[in-house]
Amino acid sequence: MFLETIKSPGLAHLSYVLGADDEAAVIDPRRDWQVYADIAAREGVRITHIFETHRNEDYVIGSRDLARATGATIHHGHALDFAYGEPVREGDHFTVGSLDLAVLETPGHTDESISVVIRDREFGDTPVAVFTGDALFIGDVGRTDFYPDRAREVAGLLHDSIFDKLLPLGDQTILYPAHGAGSVCGDGMASREFSTLGHERRHNPALQKESREAFIDMKVAEKPEQPPYFAKMEQYNQHGAPPLAHLPAPPPLRPAAIEQARDAGAILLDLRSPEAFAGAFIPGSLAIPADMLPGYGGFFLAFDRDIVLIPESRADVDQAVRHLVRMGFDRIAGYLDGGLHTWEVSGRTYDRIAAIHARPMVERLRSDEPVTLLDVRKPTEWEQARLQGATHIFLGDLPDRLHELDRERPVITFCGSGRRAIIAAAILKDHGFAQVENGLGSMSACKSIGCQIARG
Repeated sequence: MFLETIKSPGLAHLSYVLGADDEAAVIDPRRDWQVYADIAAREGVRITHIFETHRNEDYVIGSRDLARATGATIHHGHALDFAYGEPVREGDHFTVGSLDLAVLETPGHTDESISVVIRDREFGDTPVAVFTGDALFIGDVGRTDFYPDRAREVAGLLHDSIFDKLLPLGDQTILYPAHGAGSVCGDGMASREFSTLGHERRHNPALQKESREAFIDMKVAEKPEQPPYFAKMEQYNQHGAPPLAHLPAPPPLRPAAIEQARDAGAILLDLRSPEAFAGAFIPGSLAIPADMLPGYGGFFLAFDRDIVLIPESRADVDQAVRHLVRMGFDRIAGYLDGGLHTWEVSGRTYDRIAAIHARPMVERLRSDEPVTLLDVRKPTEWEQARLQGATHIFLGDLPDRLHELDRERPVITFCGSGRRAIIAAAILKDHGFAQVENGLGSMSACKSIGCQIARG
């Protein structure tokens, strides 16, 4: 037997290949599917089954392309009407070499959620491992906010799935979830990617509630963000995404082509660091550092517009392409060849954003100067700690709430470290705010210099 975990950074997505003898199965494959075929070839096995633990919301699943390449069958829960694959139910069993794969229906995160239990038939009937999808994580449990009109019902379903079906598999059972720390699917996940049901039963904070009602109250009180692109992911993952034979290779573009694309409606996506973007950027650009695309690209990018990349290096382009394609943003029209220097020496106009250190920022807040400190962190971060006098608008909500800001006052954008603040600053500049500054270091810098921080 072998089992290999495939990590997708940024999305914090975890998928799996497991096999025995000459057969293998894949659990929740990502869209750029070649990695699974390569592993199967290396291990000398053929992929016979693909399991989707649920209709994913945060990335495009690669099941159909992988099935076309390997001839494998696709399986997912019967409680949703998928346009492809085969529905499975509680108690269905599948054989992969000497392994037995059994289906548990584990609704709550979504109605059709399933878990896949692994037993090694050569060594008894005791479960060896379970793939839990988004029902149970390491250090947390799945979100239950996708059915707001059934909030208490689905929270109760998740409780029952965990306590009545998963935990009874036994403390020895190894836990393999679909996401790790950093995923938008949960806030409290541990940074490690291995655990057992026994360890989670004893130490997972979400499993320590005294009663079913207390668990339900906890889940109903949560208000996780839902990026707009989730709706497209749900559509793709239920009805099928456009085929992806290989990752796209966007062409290099000269400044004249970049300018023409922008004027035609393309999104100029600047992937550089906050410090680099603040120093000089092409007017109209959206700033999202390359490694932050999975977390925030889905709030601001559009599926019906071309995307042109402004990179620091070619490595930024490759990283961005993977992130974008995994979220279904396929209209990548090219990238600025030679980086921003090429734009600068062409004589074209560029803009900048002033950076402000934490100490003078705090001094200005204490003075009578009219200034808006715009904190764009998540609501949970804001509730835990904030600067006196700050205005809070979550970054993902900013485009729809710009009318709440006074355009005549200077605005200092602020977050945890300055990386989200540069995204906010770029949005403000693109919408005509003339006096915008970026609080580099933001809350981290404030804590380092001993700012007075309000809590609760």
